[in-house]
Amino acid sequence: MTTRTGVFASVVAFAVSVLPAQTVDRTKPPQTPPLPPFHLPAVHETKLSNGLSVVLLEDARFPLVTVRLAFEAGSRFDPPELPGLAEAAGSLLNEGTKRRTSRQLAEEGTSIGGSIGVTTSADSLMIAGSSLSEHSTRLLDLLADVARNSTFPSDEVKLYQQNRKQRLLEQRSQPQYLVQEKMDEILFGANPYGHTNPTPESIDKLDIPALVKFRDTYLVPNNAVLIVLGKLPARAALLKQLQQQFGDWQQHPIPATKMAPIPAPSKSLTLVDRPGSVQTNVQVGHLAVPRTNPDYFPMVVGNTILGGGTSSRLFNDIREKKGFAYSVYSFQAPLKDSGAFNAGMQVRNEVVEPAVTSLLGHLAAMGKEPVQPSELSNVKNYLSGVFVLRLQSQDGLASQLAIVKTMGLPIDYLENYTTRIRSVEPDKIQEAARKYIVPDSAAIVVVGDAQKIKPALEKFGKVEVVPAK
Repeated sequence: MTTRTGVFASVVAFAVSVLPAQTVDRTKPPQTPPLPPFHLPAVHETKLSNGLSVVLLEDARFPLVTVRLAFEAGSRFDPPELPGLAEAAGSLLNEGTKRRTSRQLAEEGTSIGGSIGVTTSADSLMIAGSSLSEHSTRLLDLLADVARNSTFPSDEVKLYQQNRKQRLLEQRSQPQYLVQEKMDEILFGANPYGHTNPTPESIDKLDIPALVKFRDTYLVPNNAVLIVLGKLPARAALLKQLQQQFGDWQQHPIPATKMAPIPAPSKSLTLVDRPGSVQTNVQVGHLAVPRTNPDYFPMVVGNTILGGGTSSRLFNDIREKKGFAYSVYSFQAPLKDSGAFNAGMQVRNEVVEPAVTSLLGHLAAMGKEPVQPSELSNVKNYLSGVFVLRLQSQDGLASQLAIVKTMGLPIDYLENYTTRIRSVEPDKIQEAARKYIVPDSAAIVVVGDAQKIKPALEKFGKVEVVPAK
């Protein structure tokens, strides 16, 4: 009679006997299988008579519907005297309409298994919503109400002003906020991209007429795209529904907005004095490119190799090998009409000079030396995999489609993304780096105690000291 113990012993003995025949080279990582190409669900694009662009995508995997109503109405459209207006309008849109109070909006969103929220950026304002698919009609009705009928109740405006001033005080106590604010100001000058944050004065000046004017100027159908994604009703019925809820929304001409020119890149070194700081925040910045520029994909790959994560050059050298910084990074910020490249770190005051020397050395090397095949292969796999994963959820896909449409990109941009990433070669990374990762024409912004760190910084050029706001 064979016992269970005896059977198990026999299986183990057999496994051990065949192991020597299997040769595994453990010095090499396993090969990453090729990612399957990403394909959008069937896309139906149309436009209502009032100019509202509509994008419909059927995704019946889940009983959900996700919507985005995106406008080209970000902070770059703020009046010069009212920075932060777009942000305030976005925050207050769902705080009350002609038909519903703030509480009713929230409760009705919850009752249909979803929610309505608003986000703003430098280029866009986006209303996002989701619900169970059986409640798609109610979801779209909520979305239309928030977009078209917001009233900006006076008590909500006052509460927003109080809270925003407190949050601004908190933000200005953070050196990373100060370094980014000053960097944007230097890179973009008088252009609205350089002044995306509110001030205490502009928050105090905020009023209902300004909010209503912004909404009526920019939140109009001919300046918007509506994306509806999920388990959808029959197309004819859905289009009829959209016509009922959005068709009588009046279009208005979008006024031409005069934007100050963006200054040419030039070398500068600005020290934002923050007495008592025991740590120094350093950021190096340069103008870069929007997504529509051919250099965008080489910059995405090059930036990731340089400082885009824990496997990057900056992380492995400045943090892991030299121990200068806990946090070191680089990132690319594509905008509708421009873009920025930034690299930065937080370091101890006593190592400012060698840390800055190392950072600038890595930036210069990107344009001088080709990246290694192993670096390139690993980053391409990483970027491709992360991008495809990001599109697996309805929320992720809807948000990416909203970016595509508001940035003026073709609808197949998402399908071609991984192909474009994988086609980047070392020479293209070097070419892009010579244009945009250039220490000799970069702005350097440092936030820290000027008394302690200014002598070290003077070894890199003339230092302009400014007070923290």
